[in-house]
Formats: sequence, structure tokens, C-alpha cells
Amino acid sequence: MTMDGSASSPVLDALIGSPPEITLRSGSATDAAASVVAVVLAAGEDGPVLAAATRRAAADLGVDLDRLVETESLRGDAGSVLVVPLTGAERSITRLLVVGVGAGQPGDWRAAGAAVARRAGAAARLAVIAQPAPVELRAFAEGVALGSYRVSGLLERAGQPGRPAGGGPDARTRPAAGAGAEAPGRDALNVNEITVDDAGLDSVDAVGPAIDAAGPAVDAGGGASAPAAEAAGGPLREVVVVTDLAADPAALAALRAARAVALGVYIARDLVNTPSLVKSPEWLADRAVRIATAAGLTATVLGPRELAEQGFGGLRAVGRGSPRPPRLVRIEYDGAGAARHRVLVGKGITFDSGGLSLKPAVSMIGMKTDMSGAAAVLGTMTALPALGVPGRVTGLLCIAENMIGGNAMRPGDVITCWGGTTVEVLNTDAEGRLVLADGLAYAAGELGADVVVDLATLTGAIAVALGRRTAGLFSSDDDLAAELTTAAESAGERVWRLPLTEDYRPAIDSPVADLANIGRALDVGGGSITAALFLREFAGKLPWAHLDIAGTARSDSDDGEISRGGTGWGVRTLLRWLAADATSPADVITPAPAEASTQVG
Repeated sequence: MTMDGSASSPVLDALIGSPPEITLRSGSATDAAASVVAVVLAAGEDGPVLAAATRRAAADLGVDLDRLVETESLRGDAGSVLVVPLTGAERSITRLLVVGVGAGQPGDWRAAGAAVARRAGAAARLAVIAQPAPVELRAFAEGVALGSYRVSGLLERAGQPGRPAGGGPDARTRPAAGAGAEAPGRDALNVNEITVDDAGLDSVDAVGPAIDAAGPAVDAGGGASAPAAEAAGGPLREVVVVTDLAADPAALAALRAARAVALGVYIARDLVNTPSLVKSPEWLADRAVRIATAAGLTATVLGPRELAEQGFGGLRAVGRGSPRPPRLVRIEYDGAGAARHRVLVGKGITFDSGGLSLKPAVSMIGMKTDMSGAAAVLGTMTALPALGVPGRVTGLLCIAENMIGGNAMRPGDVITCWGGTTVEVLNTDAEGRLVLADGLAYAAGELGADVVVDLATLTGAIAVALGRRTAGLFSSDDDLAAELTTAAESAGERVWRLPLTEDYRPAIDSPVADLANIGRALDVGGGSITAALFLREFAGKLPWAHLDIAGTARSDSDDGEISRGGTGWGVRTLLRWLAADATSPADVITPAPAEASTQVG
């Protein structure tokens, strides 16, 4: 059974990168016709644990696995890999990988899958000898897919703005203004948005390579470093899991779920990594519509005229300095069941110069990634039909480019966001909260949301507080916060709840408007907290949560299932949360895609 959980289409295939094909089969490693074979090694209390099938597979390849474990002091740590070259001109199998799965928890299997993907390199076909339970198989397949992601081919997938890919439906008929096809310059990564209340915190230590390419053969960190992966020749394309579960419906469902999640993350990563030269607000809105409709969703675009008519003052103010005007994309999914109407709101700043409150040059370098929240919302929405998620879900992508110019928003301006709340702009580099304000108020006041969650690369302070692997979680509702924390832990992402300190609320008061967009009235610091308090004002009385992903959305290196550049953080967490009402995470179906419709403003 091929790992193909979502409704595939030529349009979708042309728009995003493709995860490796993963299949199940019974038999032996030699039957799989693979060039590389991997066997798994668990870590027990009294030493590594070898299954009988694992020993047999190694023995068939002429390897005494027990002796190898002893001589190499293998422990079976999750994500560890020992590469054993196999010689002989008659051999079609050139390498044996001994991969640790630790204690065998889903997270351990996910780490093992990513490690296999990175160490197998450009193997034409990889066979894995393993007997994971369905939930472990899903985690392993996700790890393989996420560890296989590469940026190569990105510009080809980006194509010409306004032109349909693969002959499929096109949401826009005119080319995006200012978006050419010429190759962009080099683009470094990983500088977080910095606001005035984060003064002095505009440099975050780069994360070094997870593993030294010149290090030992046993890789305890869970994968090859970026140079090693490049030397291996490229991503893994095909994996065969040799298992007794080859005909088990639960195992097949687990692969379908993993495929759907991986495609969602690939969508987010591709869009985040696309250079801003190409990625105008119009291009991103067009891309979102084409991806959403190819997945069977309904998509609506509000253009400059509709944004003005309907009162989206935050989006319009942020986008005023750019010749490429803002957009709002609404994506709708209606699953079976009577679950709550959940609305996801994503910050989609396609490039952030800081506006007239101009960023330092070094802080501007990675700002093509400032739309990671919107990318994660799109990736999440795209996976919902394949996962059979119950209930109604709406995604809002708040897309603008924050540039300098004669018409740019100025410090001291007072703007009116959707719903009538006025905001004094004290710093134009605190723009993300202005576009989210429109989205949150629209969700609460127009869409009839029962619960709303937003994602944004919002503050540099969050990376200083929590580092690069933990997102900040703020919420007005304890139950919602607990649900998201559980979902993140299950998905292999991590959040930490921070307080909405009421004593800090007066810091965003303004003498000339309802609110100020940064803390001014009190010198309280806490830039991430005051930003979250600002956003809470627009969610009304709804259960609301804010995920500040400024640290987690970007990475300086490949590390396990995390990719260099845009990580796609949040897709896995949101999908686990949204699917929590389903029978079980792995027990999913692939329904026929609903008829898609497109409206363009």
C-alpha cells in the first residue's frame, strides 16, 4: 500500500515537494529489491534488544548483529545510526543501517525515521525490517518524510506567478505585480521579528549542525549533518517497510495519516522558503487558493477593494508602504459531525523590512520567513480532508508586505481595525499583531467561530525566553491550552504556556486610541506577553490561543525531522488538536474530496 493519504492531483503534485513513497510488504529484505537495508535496535533496561527478524535479516546479509552490537557498544538510542558497508560485486545491497528506536515510544520511532532518511541519502530504495504498532509506524513514516525534505527544485515549483501549474485551475488571471521569474540572491535564515519592547534582544545564537560530518560512524544525534546529507547525493525517494502488518488496515491507515501530515508540512516549508522576490501577497494568495482547491477545500480571496470596503484597517495599514497590496485568504473545510467551529489565523508577512521603524540590516535577512504562521495554517487546512477531521474548520491567511515608502504607515498613526477598535501605531515593526487583529476580530465577529487559534512569528523575545525548539503558548482558556499542549507533545513539537499577566495590560493603553501596538504606558518589558495581551483584545469572549513561533519556525541546520530554513512548525500540532475528536489518530479514512469552489475578490 502506497503512503498516499490525501487525494492526489497533478496540480497539487506540481505545487509542492513530494515526500518519499512508503509501502508495506511481507517477506524478507532481499525480496524488497533495495540498495540499502535498515534494521532497528531497541534500548532495553539491560542493554539493546534485538528481535529475531532483525537478527535473521542481518544474517542474510552476512552480518553477525550480536557481535556488531558488542564491538561497537551500540545502545539503541533513539535516532542513532551505525552504517555498515557491504562489499561484494554480486551484492545489490550496498549498506546496512542499524537504527536505534530507544524505548520504542512514538517520538523515538519518529527520530529513527528522520535518521534513516538522512543517512540513506540518495538510495534508490530503502528496505526497513521492523514490526512497529500502527501508532509507531505513523510516527516512523512521518520522521522519514520530514527528514527527507529538501529545498532543491523550489523555484521550479514556484513557477510563474498567475500561471496554473500542471494545467489545473487558476484562481488568478493576472500576473502578480513586481513578481518576476529571475533568480533571487542568497537568502540567509533565522532572524526573528524584533519590536521596541524587545530592545537589545535582536540577536539569537545560531544553532550549529546537529552532528559533525567528520564524527564517528555511530550517530547519537539522530541524523547526518547538512554537509553529510549533501554528500550523500539527495533525498530518499522510496521506502519499503518489511513487516507482518503489511495487510493490517490500521497500519495502512497510519501510513495515510503520515502522508497527509507530511504533505501539510511540505506545503508550509516550501512557501516559507520561497524568496520574497517571488512571494508577493498576490502570489501567495494565488498559491494558497490553488493548493486549497486541489485538496478539495473552498477558498476565497479578499483583495484591496474588498479589504477597504469591509474595514480591514490593520492589513491595509501594514501593506500601504508596498507597491504589492495585501490580501486576506479564507479557506473553509466542513467535515462530518457537530464539533466546534474552529478558526485558525496565520500571520502572513511576505517580507518584513520593519517599515519606517526600519530593522537593522542583519535582522532583515531572514524576513522572507515572516509568513510562517499563514503557511502553517494553509498546510494544516490542506490535510483535513485526507484525515477525515470532524467538524467545521476555517483558516484565515492575513497576507501583507511591510515595506518603506511614501505611503507607508508612520509611528503615531491611528488606524481602525476590523470591528472598530482603534490602534495607535508606536512602532511599524510591530506589524504582525496588526494584521492578526483584523483576522481575530473577523473570526469572532463575522465567521461565528466557537474557538480561535492564531500562529505568528511575532516576537524575538520568545526565542530568548524559550529557545529555538519550543513555541510560546498564550491562552484565555485553560482547557484549550491543555488541548494544544497535549497535541504538541503527541505530534513531536513542543509548547510552553506563558502567562497573560494582567498587571501588564495597562502597558498597551493609549491616550489617543483604544490600544497602542507596543507597550508604552508602563516599562514592564515582557514583549511576548504584551503582544499576546494586545491580540486577546480582538478575540472577544471566545476561547482563544496564540502560538508565538518566532523561534521554532526557522532553523539554521537540518536536525532530525527539522529542516534548515522553514520548519513548517505548527502543522503537526494543529492537526493533532483538530483530529482529537476522531476515533484515534491512526484510524483515519480518505474520503472523496468535496467539490471545490473559488471566489476571487
